[in-house]
Amino acid sequence: MTQGLPRAAALSPPLSHPAGVIRSLVLLLTLLGSWFLMQTYFQHSWKAISLRSWLGERLPRHKCGNQKSCPQNYFAFKIISGAANVVGPSICFEDLVLMSSVKNNIGRGLNIALVNGTTGKLLKTDAFDMYSGDITKLQTFLQGIKRGTLVLTASYDDAATKMNDKVRAYFTELGSSHVGKLGFRDNWIFLGAKGLMNKSPFEKYIKNDGETNKYEGWPELLEMEGCAPRKMD
Repeated sequence: MTQGLPRAAALSPPLSHPAGVIRSLVLLLTLLGSWFLMQTYFQHSWKAISLRSWLGERLPRHKCGNQKSCPQNYFAFKIISGAANVVGPSICFEDLVLMSSVKNNIGRGLNIALVNGTTGKLLKTDAFDMYSGDITKLQTFLQGIKRGTLVLTASYDDAATKMNDKVRAYFTELGSSHVGKLGFRDNWIFLGAKGLMNKSPFEKYIKNDGETNKYEGWPELLEMEGCAPRKMD
């Protein structure tokens, strides 16, 4: 009689093949390697983003929010006219807002700031109603400007209804090229100086034209920034 295999031997499972174990280890190592590479990539990416953000916050800010800084012995300025009869003008000089709606020192018509051309110190600001105001007040103001004074001007709503030849002549002496043609609701911004020998390069003008106006009854606002030379003599 043939003797059968022992029961324990008959029921024992077959041993795993070594190749299967190796494949499993390779797969596990591959997954761990991929996880490590992804972690490293994202860690460096976030560091790069954080570094750029940090550098962005530290980028130099130019005076008056201008696009570039001014060289030595030049004053930074920015003049923005009013928009229709809704948004008031603003005048910034050497990073100080001299006139604006927030400062509550602007008005319909012409808004003017006088600055010492040597020291850059603010001398005076005033607003003149050019639609229904007294034009003699503006004449007296302009006549009293001293030599070497910088004159920063921004229009708001209407800057010309009350304007006369005498006022136009004063602004022309300050270096304006466009004040002679300034009309009803035209927009105008200007930086000139008392005693200027030539025409000022700092002036913008846009005509009130029903076909081209950005706002109903008014042209678009004007904005000008630059560097005004300090008076050295």
